[in-house]
Amino acid sequence: MLTVLGKSTSINVRKVLWTCRELGLAFDNPQWGAGHRSTDDPEFLSLNPVGLVPVLIDGDFVLSESNTIVRYLANAYGADSALLPLAPRERALVEKWMDWQATELNGAWRYAFTSLVRNDPSKQDRALLNESISTWLKMMRILDAQLERTSAFVAGARLTAADIVIGVSVQRWYSTPFARPELPSVRRYFERLGERAGFQEFVGNGVP
Repeated sequence: MLTVLGKSTSINVRKVLWTCRELGLAFDNPQWGAGHRSTDDPEFLSLNPVGLVPVLIDGDFVLSESNTIVRYLANAYGADSALLPLAPRERALVEKWMDWQATELNGAWRYAFTSLVRNDPSKQDRALLNESISTWLKMMRILDAQLERTSAFVAGARLTAADIVIGVSVQRWYSTPFARPELPSVRRYFERLGERAGFQEFVGNGVP
């Protein structure tokens, strides 16, 4: 059985748990992180010196970085390669969007989400908040245009690892309290993701 270390409310843990569900993998999920066992504990730091969740343990193999874990699981256990195609060009398109999620999209929403949902007192600068929202909207318009082209999922007609990592970020778009324009393709995409059992269990479960 796989072990996924990290609190199940963490956005990065949730993408790994959703991946496990898509692949039909059994897992244990010991809770580490804020409100649970501290990731500053030497036991945790021996597995991930960076001190961040999630950490995957697969037998004697230990891996951190959530998108890397998603890729690993898709490679190791995705027998039909549905989540991460084997064909180089198809795979590159999936990984391109995964990298975009980890850099451009996440970087855009981080300040706004921390300010408006977490109510972090250190993230209440109005100018920085407006800048974050503006950049976030720009990224979401890029996503909306891509989804309009595919009429389905981010990289094409079927769900891939890119949708898992982007899907958890889209959930934050809809759970952050601010005025947002309607993006029709993103809305249909979010509803499409919401039909999947793994999404319902780990993402569409009321946790921001």
